[in-house]
Amino acid sequence: MDRLRLSSRVIFATVIGLMTLILTACPQERSIEQIQRDPARYANKEVGIRGTVVSSWGALGTGMYEVDDGTGKIWVMSQNYGVPGKGARIGVAGTIVPTISLGGRSFATVLRETRRRHGD
Repeated sequence: MDRLRLSSRVIFATVIGLMTLILTACPQERSIEQIQRDPARYANKEVGIRGTVVSSWGALGTGMYEVDDGTGKIWVMSQNYGVPGKGARIGVAGTIVPTISLGGRSFATVLRETRRRHGD
């Protein structure tokens, strides 16, 4: 009986530990409106967004694409992930940076991509 009780406690503690690890490893999902309303609050922090690509350009795996989640739009800088085409539904995580210049253009409040999922 004591052995069963000990096993149950070990399993329970393991599950709680794994859940904590999973939840802390995921970026907080935010609406684009929240990010645009107070970009300083999210500066240099990882956040996640979901939406539809409405504009994109790039070459050789680097470029920019604009995501619309229904609350607003934000430019996403992609390096090494490629640039999705217009109309793609994606979930993307990255770090908010105040301004980026790329290809002779300047972009304010940009999400620098660190992860992406298609079809979200």
